[in-house]
Amino acid sequence: MDRHFPDAEPITGWRVFVRRLAYERAVQWSDLTETAATFVVLRIETASGCAGAAEVAVKPTWVGATAASLVCALAEMFEPLVRGHNLSDPRQLRTVLDAIPGNQPAKTLIDNACWDWLGARTGVPLWRRMQGRAQVPVSWAVTRQPPAAMAREAADMIARHGFRTLKIKGGQGMALDVACLDAVRQAVGDGVALYVDANGAYPAADAAGYASALSRAGAIMVEDPCAFVPDQGYTALQQSVNVPLLVDFGMTGVRDAHLFLERGARALSLKPGRFGLSDALHMRQLAQAANATAVAGLMGESALGTWAGLQFAAALPPAAAPAELTWFLAMREQMLDDVPVVLDGAIAMPDWPSVCERIDWAAMADVEVTR
Repeated sequence: MDRHFPDAEPITGWRVFVRRLAYERAVQWSDLTETAATFVVLRIETASGCAGAAEVAVKPTWVGATAASLVCALAEMFEPLVRGHNLSDPRQLRTVLDAIPGNQPAKTLIDNACWDWLGARTGVPLWRRMQGRAQVPVSWAVTRQPPAAMAREAADMIARHGFRTLKIKGGQGMALDVACLDAVRQAVGDGVALYVDANGAYPAADAAGYASALSRAGAIMVEDPCAFVPDQGYTALQQSVNVPLLVDFGMTGVRDAHLFLERGARALSLKPGRFGLSDALHMRQLAQAANATAVAGLMGESALGTWAGLQFAAALPPAAAPAELTWFLAMREQMLDDVPVVLDGAIAMPDWPSVCERIDWAAMADVEVTR
């Protein structure tokens, strides 16, 4: 990655927004049903007038925060910490943020906004700085529904967007999960890769049998069949099945990535929308060194957050799984006009350097948080 950074500038501007975006239909996640998604958006600016922006999708069971609690943490802890701080390398600022324990959503929001600022300040998109791919292969996540409905959605999304990989949300019971996978396979044919995310729905004692059953049904990877812990039990579980076990929710940061890889993890879900780009880039290096598959994972992003995630996904090695960064397609509205376009299962990367400049900030005025 290009190590040249601009001269340091103090952070002089700080604006926070809360916005809800409606879905096309009600969505059944493992722990809640939503008709719309809530986002907290941060815009930072430096003395030169360059600005960066980022979002976090706020679901308490996903990120441990509500919009109100995140806005409060930003105002009371993080704005005083970083306003006036000299910014040149976002990774240096991340070390400042990490002086405060916890508060991952706030750190992710600030970190990603700083990387977006770097693009604006240098005039070069992050994916180009990292010599990434101009086309990013992507997948679609088929959420929990009856098997016939999941099969119809899978076939429809492939017909519309050319996806070659689908993530099938499981956790509805082993027999029903297998039935859903079978129904999707019959609907899309053998040319589409399928993997299953059970969201930790099953006891650890059942995880090996579950992963093996889904593998026999055609899953190329099984994500979180149970709650993972980086211990001997995880090592034994991965060794007992012939399919990679994709680690997601049990991995809370760089330290956990180290531990899971030491325990023989073969696949990690790396989420800029959960960890921030600085930590996601560090985790990417760890995965590469261990020859583990990296997946740019889904965090319920709108088009705004998708562009940040795609900068990261573009720089993953060719062996990486397709990025799960297409959830914006489930939404009826967005915060910017430059919505990614999925053609033949891939998204072309833009040459504009910063997502902040693509947002209609006048239209965001009504959702700005003022104190």
